[in-house]
Amino acid sequence: MIRTSLLAASLLVLCVPAFAAAGNADAGREKSVPCKACHGEAGVSVSPDFPKIAGQHPDYILVALRHYKAGKRKNPIMAGQVANLSEADMRDLAAWFSSQSGLAVKY
Repeated sequence: MIRTSLLAASLLVLCVPAFAAAGNADAGREKSVPCKACHGEAGVSVSPDFPKIAGQHPDYILVALRHYKAGKRKNPIMAGQVANLSEADMRDLAAWFSSQSGLAVKY
């Protein structure tokens, strides 16, 4: 009984992130216009002051946006940008930026 419950809970935890950031990339592209000022045309910032978010994992982007909205991450610019975003807006933005190329991973 306990083993089955633990297995079910583990599977649920593993599956939730896959559904968490399911958004519409095309809608996200439309909603990303204000983001371009700092993060660049498709999420590749030319300034070291703003992070490159193109190609970032969608769950990471979604959680970051949620944290800015909730005040868990402190940045006055981002707080203003996310203030009026809905959950669907944030999912769409995460889908758009994660579908772009630009994330460089050092090995």
